[in-house]
Amino acid sequence: MGAEAVALAKAVGYDSAGTVEFVMGADRSFYFLEMNTRLQVEHPVTEMVTGLDLVEQMIRVAAGEKLALKQKDVKLKGWAIESRLYAEDPYREFLPSIGRLTRYRPPEEGTHNGTTVRVDGGVVEGSEISIYFDPLIAKITTHGADRATAVKAMAEALDATVVDGIAHNQPFLATLMAHPRWQEGRLSTAFIKEEFPGGFAGTKPDAATLHRLAAVALSVELARRAPGPARVPRRDWVVKIGKEMVPLALAEPGDAVSGYFDLSREGGEAETVVSDWKPGEPVWQGVVGGFPLSVQVRPVTAGVRLSWRGVDAVARVMTPRVAALDAKMPEKKAADTSKTLRCPMPGLVVSISVSAGQKVRAGEALAVVEAMKMENVLRAERDATVAKIDAKPGDVLAVDAVILEFE
Repeated sequence: MGAEAVALAKAVGYDSAGTVEFVMGADRSFYFLEMNTRLQVEHPVTEMVTGLDLVEQMIRVAAGEKLALKQKDVKLKGWAIESRLYAEDPYREFLPSIGRLTRYRPPEEGTHNGTTVRVDGGVVEGSEISIYFDPLIAKITTHGADRATAVKAMAEALDATVVDGIAHNQPFLATLMAHPRWQEGRLSTAFIKEEFPGGFAGTKPDAATLHRLAAVALSVELARRAPGPARVPRRDWVVKIGKEMVPLALAEPGDAVSGYFDLSREGGEAETVVSDWKPGEPVWQGVVGGFPLSVQVRPVTAGVRLSWRGVDAVARVMTPRVAALDAKMPEKKAADTSKTLRCPMPGLVVSISVSAGQKVRAGEALAVVEAMKMENVLRAERDATVAKIDAKPGDVLAVDAVILEFE
């Protein structure tokens, strides 16, 4: 493929950065797809494994300078991975999201312990993501000596990436880094379809993750209460994460201080939890039983929302008595939305294809909504009769806004 790309560039006299793309089959046969005559969005990966500044080289060539290196001078070192942080909601089939970035904290850039983190971003906290442009927020690239090291560095960088105000794909990217098939490199263009056939629903925490997140939630609660000499925390607690109840016990309640305490472990030594987290900080960084974590913390009613490695769950710290009563509470049923057509993404209504009183059949086009440079045709999921039209062409709708109603 490399030889064919060079031959193509020579044939047309091309003299700048560019990328020739091919489609490759399982038998390693390949076919020309297209050439992008520009800098590619993945250029940080190339720069990090070669040590070359492609933008600088482009500018020098455009200024008439002769390229100062030959192919034999290009040496590949290590492994780099780039994650594109997008304003797309992975829980809604990656539909675009718009709004203001009420909080944007990318990971810290730099080299540490042999791995490098690089962030290429075009936004700041307070920036607006609109329906008119590509929803790319930032590119996060990590580099290490090998693939496993680069993947681990990326997982840690994503843990420390905080974006609030819009839906985004960070949970999916974090899940991807922990996926066995991704880590092994067994990839294809059908990866998402094969591994998430019912759509992305987040990562279900295993027992170890539940315990660690429960410890983080208790750490947050103790820091919030800021116990002092006159206020000794109770020994026994229950942390509800999603629908799971995780009992925890302080080994020595009287010795518990903000950011440091021991948890009793049945039949074993006490487990130490250490963190310097303070109320209001978006990321809890610390250690639970020797395991380092960077967990995103967001306040919710009577608890906190914790996000880590694709797990996104609400945690509520309770006394055993309150937990027993909570277990008796009935589950809240979801609202019935079967009689409405709702906007699946923030977007501009281009057209409405039906009118009130009209009978429609399953699969028939109802409306067209434009978002992020793409038109999306919304179709009827079943036979029905239109009762009311709630939107008109030209309206800019929020996600889940009602477009029309059925009888």
